[in-house]
Amino acid sequence: AFMSYKAGMTHIVRDVDKPGSKLHKKEVVEPVTVLESPPMMVVGFVGYIETPRGLRALTSVWAGHLSDECKRRFYRNWHRVKRKAFTKYQKRWEETKGKGGEEPMAAEIARAKKYCQVIRAICHTQVSKVKVGTKKAHVKEIQINGGTPEKKVDFAMGLFEQEVKVADVFEQDEMIDAIGVTKGHGFHGVITRWGCTRL
Repeated sequence: AFMSYKAGMTHIVRDVDKPGSKLHKKEVVEPVTVLESPPMMVVGFVGYIETPRGLRALTSVWAGHLSDECKRRFYRNWHRVKRKAFTKYQKRWEETKGKGGEEPMAAEIARAKKYCQVIRAICHTQVSKVKVGTKKAHVKEIQINGGTPEKKVDFAMGLFEQEVKVADVFEQDEMIDAIGVTKGHGFHGVITRWGCTRL
């Protein structure tokens, strides 16, 4: 999975390979959407255990440093707040690293490795690299599949504070599913709502 932003639309000309159709071996013009996909940052992971009523979040581990655009997502009004989110968490990371002993958040990581069946990485977009009208990053959990829970946790930890590019997730000419999140327009009349033409 990957998060992208709509840059615009254009059109392509392609050959149709559809035996039995009148368009077979003919050229058609089709509309296409252009997506801009800046690299995503991995800032944590969540461990889930399977219960009879579905998945339950057992533990989550965050990276030592979060960018401002990610922290903005946790606040409603950025310029009016003290921006204290994750400051104590960051101090815990630095203290354990300063001692030179065990890995920071070792107890939570051990719990995830021991009990969890499903591991999902917490990723956020780098919205500053795209010309979108927002400064808040979009945060999403992306499931890690394959291997044992221990390997999944180690894989997620290895990606902490690292950029993940589109090329790392998808190959060229790969068929993928796209899910769109549209912008709401509130209460509108019939023309805007259904795209009718005004007589």
